[in-house]
Amino acid sequence: MTHRPPHPPRETIANRIATALSERIIAGTIRPDTRLRQDHIAEEFGASHVPVREAFRQLEAQGLAISEPRRGFRVTSFDVAELREVAEMRAALESLALRHAAAHLTPDLLAAAGKATSAAESAGHVRDWEEANRAFHRMLLAPCGMPRLMASIDDLHAASARFLFAAWRSDWEARTDHDHRAILSALRQGRTDLACQVLARHVGWIGRTPAARTNPELSIGWKKKV
Repeated sequence: MTHRPPHPPRETIANRIATALSERIIAGTIRPDTRLRQDHIAEEFGASHVPVREAFRQLEAQGLAISEPRRGFRVTSFDVAELREVAEMRAALESLALRHAAAHLTPDLLAAAGKATSAAESAGHVRDWEEANRAFHRMLLAPCGMPRLMASIDDLHAASARFLFAAWRSDWEARTDHDHRAILSALRQGRTDLACQVLARHVGWIGRTPAARTNPELSIGWKKKV
């Protein structure tokens, strides 16, 4: 008798659909305010409506989709206030994660994070930059050992990435990220407080005030390569 492999759990299918859709939303392939058609997506992935609805709920939890009564789900649009909120949340949560992770950051991990920064600086496309940038942040924060915190940070990164892809899709060039290097330098010196301050200002760049740039040790942003 031939045994068929068991069907994958419904949650696994939902996760696969949610991941694929989130990547398209972040990259701008699915535009803001686009309605997510349950029938079309179920057909594309060869799934029933149940895991598709679960996938939509995951997108909603990430802030990538919104549910409207009697109209289903649509991709969320950009809102300056929301972007500022995301930036402030990232600043607070990533600083918390780094403070707990600092004691577990080995020289090898810091070296790997340095390579991720170099990869971001030499990226030829915003997609490559975003991948390397996210790797840098994750390498430094994951050792905090707080999975719920990291899950929240991952969701906020996805929201930030949508804005970056939209802003830089047609205007991309390599940049030197002095903040990343300042964070690594502070961590290597055991200056955790300074590293957390630089990180908080780095990820909270949306809506920041000129006062945030007055301290040379907390320099913000990129500089174009020459």
